[in-house]
Amino acid sequence: MKKAYLCELVHKSEPVKNIFDFTVKAPEIAQTAKPGQFLHILCGEKVFLRRPISICDIFEDKIRFIFEVKGEGTKALSTAAEGSKIDIMGPLGNTFVESDIDNPVLIGGGIGIFPLYALAKQLRDPVVFLGFRSKDRVIMTDEFEKIARTEVATDDGSYGYKGFAVELMKKHIAEHKCGVIYSCGPAPMLRSVKQIAQESGICCRVSLEQRMGCGIGACLVCSCETIFEGTDKYKRVCKDGPVFWANEVNI
Repeated sequence: MKKAYLCELVHKSEPVKNIFDFTVKAPEIAQTAKPGQFLHILCGEKVFLRRPISICDIFEDKIRFIFEVKGEGTKALSTAAEGSKIDIMGPLGNTFVESDIDNPVLIGGGIGIFPLYALAKQLRDPVVFLGFRSKDRVIMTDEFEKIARTEVATDDGSYGYKGFAVELMKKHIAEHKCGVIYSCGPAPMLRSVKQIAQESGICCRVSLEQRMGCGIGACLVCSCETIFEGTDKYKRVCKDGPVFWANEVNI
């Protein structure tokens, strides 16, 4: 059983409406946390189930996570004040592991960009593609641009390329070498990324977003279907993931 820690909220901001950027003092979590892992957070006394939130950045004794208010739990969490204590279990899940592969490509959509930031900081010369609905939802592009070549797309063309980030990625890998693709975002985007990777013969890892109950693999709420048979047909996103080889899961 993973231990939970009471972590002080040392920084809070709302860079985009209903998206909150938290940094907590969590030395025990920071010591072992890796890109791709997540936190299971108790959002308030009136919210029974914890909420899974991806790790965005890792410091010596602090952890940064960013989340969008989507329901009762995240709404309650967003009201936490700087200096207050947040009950956090983590780090949980597996990680992106191939840090020494040449020519990595990262692609994220919406809130799926957040877990890619810590990864991008650890990779060698990554190329990053970020997709958003519109200019008013664009976030963290300046931070990504400081550490990687970054291209941005919006559905309506109000910022960057007009269209989807997968279109930019597809053009890039057709013209440049690509050793691996890492992706996180909505299911339609992940399906497109998976298909492009398979057609191009490129290894691809996807980080799945899924509702969770326990966060430690006991309740099976977050199961996802794989290509395997028998007892391996379904995997638990919280324990076996959230990062999977794209060709092994049915997205």
